[in-house]
Amino acid sequence: MPHRLESLLRPRSIAVLGATERSDTVGRTTVENLLKGRYEGRLYAVNPGYESVCGVPCFATLAALPEPVEHVIFAVGDARVEAALDDVIAHGARAATLMSSLVLADDREPPLRDRVLAKINAAGLLVCGANGMGFYNFADGIWACGFQTRMHAHGGNVAYISHSGSGMCGIVDSEERIDFNLVVSTGQELAVAMDEYLDFALDQPTTRVVGLFMETARNPQGLVRAFEKAQKRRIPIVALKVGRTELAAKLTVSHSGAIAGEDAVYQALFDRYGVQRVGDMDELATALILFAQPHPVGAGGLVSIHDSGGERQLLIDLADDVRVPLTHLSAATTTKLASLLDPGLPAINPLDAWSTGGPDYHVGMQQCFATLMCDPEAAFGAVVHDRAPGGGIYGDYLEYLRAGHLASGKPAFLVANHQGTGADPQVLAMTREGYPVLDGVPMFLRGAKHLLDYRDFAARDRGPLLPLPTAALTAWRARLADGRSLDENDAMKLLRDFGLPSNPGHIVESEIQARAAARESCFPVVLKTARRGIDHKSDRGGVHLGIGDEAALITSYRDLATRIDPRVLVAP
Repeated sequence: MPHRLESLLRPRSIAVLGATERSDTVGRTTVENLLKGRYEGRLYAVNPGYESVCGVPCFATLAALPEPVEHVIFAVGDARVEAALDDVIAHGARAATLMSSLVLADDREPPLRDRVLAKINAAGLLVCGANGMGFYNFADGIWACGFQTRMHAHGGNVAYISHSGSGMCGIVDSEERIDFNLVVSTGQELAVAMDEYLDFALDQPTTRVVGLFMETARNPQGLVRAFEKAQKRRIPIVALKVGRTELAAKLTVSHSGAIAGEDAVYQALFDRYGVQRVGDMDELATALILFAQPHPVGAGGLVSIHDSGGERQLLIDLADDVRVPLTHLSAATTTKLASLLDPGLPAINPLDAWSTGGPDYHVGMQQCFATLMCDPEAAFGAVVHDRAPGGGIYGDYLEYLRAGHLASGKPAFLVANHQGTGADPQVLAMTREGYPVLDGVPMFLRGAKHLLDYRDFAARDRGPLLPLPTAALTAWRARLADGRSLDENDAMKLLRDFGLPSNPGHIVESEIQARAAARESCFPVVLKTARRGIDHKSDRGGVHLGIGDEAALITSYRDLATRIDPRVLVAP
């Protein structure tokens, strides 16, 4: 059954409305991109001023086209969008891409965005945007973007969906180590939200990993369903979620009209479905590179080989910072390494295998790395060396990778301690061969942690989500909506009402009630002030611990009641 977004992301015919021969314009670049992508469908330009644009037949209006097209890409200014949208709907197009911001300086009420949204909803038109940069379906050669980009392979294995246009281009246009199959700049999501794009990406047979640059979830239930689908299909999702701080959340509203939402809720959702959260675009790109490589991760932790004792120690420190486990080698691995190493070099992981050199030096390094990789507790391995002068890569290092993978079947990475200036075309060649080349040990380790965390998540039996009790849902929705904060006792009751174990407690306001509560809880008990508005009880001397009998109970209660408030929590 065709996906709902088929006519949007895989249209059989496209018209570029506002196509032009003027250089460095959205109208020309859109046509150029579709030609560069070798779009195989029927392509038309629409502009009364031309007979052709970049060799593509051009017509004065949509109505003048020889056939109704499935998808229209808008390349007109905001002042012309509303009238153009009427033409698109009358034409019978099923989908459109809107890259403009939909903001007019002297607009009327309701504003342009709202008027456009009403027309889109009434027509049932599928729209990518607005205020985005379009999309790339590299798998099918559909480069529906009005901005310049690099050359791309015809279909990769990484999908990337971004609320931010620059957040999309900042990786897609510059990170050649990643080959994408689908990239979408979702913008304001007038008709299609991130969850549907994600669902489409998960249906593509080439998708191995999906990256998300998230500002919000406009359709939370749809996003949950997409996360469930990814979990079932064992397709990792890597998410960069912005709007974590108060200021960033406010700016999210002004940028795309989205509400960023409570960050802890997103984190809980990510934890539930194994979504790997990253902190910045460098970490996002690194994680996508690591997940895109084709070799399965083994059990255990990281093994690495070095030609420097100092840099080996540095990796140990940095791995500890991000909690990447380093493999503790088996006795058999240690014995074999000892037979390969020069005297004085300890057979441990991470391994400093630098020797006095000689004609067989690199052969020995290959053997050592292969031995490390074959350890039963090695998940994957890294050759951690320095770049050659001018940013080049020593060819022998590449053979270490191949030898390690050939012996074990596990992923192998080449990591530079520091990349510096210059570049080497072997970076792309080796990465596309399945041996990623990365720069900087800290960023590699952050990516490696995501590989290990996703492996462990996929192996864990999460169990089904239990149905929530209807009565508790109704009561607590009303309680939480009234705006009052929860004190400790309220929070514990909320947990108990939803079947989660929590410490029982009793709110008392007299010595008699305190005695009864302590007898029910059984000594020893704790007394805490329950005066509303005090969140940090210990700062006010509001906690008495280890109360073992009734005499101590009365003494403690009188202290709290006299100094702070008679309202006190009694708990085990």
